[in-house]
Amino acid sequence: MKKLVILVFACLLVTSAFAAAKTVSKKTKKEPAKKPTIEFIVVESAEYASGKQDPQLAPGLAGFLGGEAQVTALSYEQAQQDPKLANLDYSFLPLYLIKKTPEVTAKLEQQIAAGYVLENDDYLIFPHMTRTGVYREKEAKPGVLEVFVMSQCPYGAMAENLIIEAQKEGKIPQDKTIQLRYVVSYNPQTGFQSLHGSAEWEENIRQLLIAKYYPEKLWKYLEIRNKDYRSSRWDKAMDEAGINYKKIMKKFDTEGVELLKAEAAYGEEFGVNASPTFLWEGKEVLDFGSVSKKPGLEFLNPNRNRPGAAAAPAGSC
Repeated sequence: MKKLVILVFACLLVTSAFAAAKTVSKKTKKEPAKKPTIEFIVVESAEYASGKQDPQLAPGLAGFLGGEAQVTALSYEQAQQDPKLANLDYSFLPLYLIKKTPEVTAKLEQQIAAGYVLENDDYLIFPHMTRTGVYREKEAKPGVLEVFVMSQCPYGAMAENLIIEAQKEGKIPQDKTIQLRYVVSYNPQTGFQSLHGSAEWEENIRQLLIAKYYPEKLWKYLEIRNKDYRSSRWDKAMDEAGINYKKIMKKFDTEGVELLKAEAAYGEEFGVNASPTFLWEGKEVLDFGSVSKKPGLEFLNPNRNRPGAAAAPAGSC
């Protein structure tokens, strides 16, 4: 009985001590420190919707830096009127800038050293921060849609299949031209690099050669090939599409390789590294969601035939 009384008393003592500590904690608890303000300037395109800021990007970057974003949006024309902003590279919009402070500069020291973040006396500069955007100085190609894909990417195949379906249904406007491009990197020392391995860039070459020598049969080949785009039986798909695969393979190591080198250089010129990426009229870099909002290109919304589902997915390789 004595042990039980001691045990109960001990429990009461611990409970009282905990309650007292909690009360003290409540009294002494400080308000959280106010986060510093990170001042952003986002220079946007007045002409193209794709050149506007991503509303989530600045707050996310400010959070990474331990602060809260304060964003000032300017048009390119407005930026040119500010001497501190006039001489920056505005070839791709939107362009993100952060007002330079010792604290922010220290936190981005590695990114600055690697060249991902540039700097001048007043600002830290973040070029090509968004996947969609506009190249102001590129030559316009009216009515031309260039579709960058990886030949073994499911999202790239999805884009191709949507185009094939639209062709069959007569939904591609007469004033629109669609051209396939390929996402690949090339280095003279290491050769081609593709996300899904050598089988992918080799398939890229075959498709480039088909597009050159059998242009009228390219989409038929893709319709067959995309049923199993990772199969090693590309020769069977070519046969079924009416393509002489021996003729294609004779040019693989010579002309085919040079064609793919040119694709790698072209994709790098536009900063393309995801499949699919859409280049509209030589200036706007778009994704599924934004390209399907263009008049006449609604067929590129994968959800367009689903009742009540209007949004296109943002997936890519």
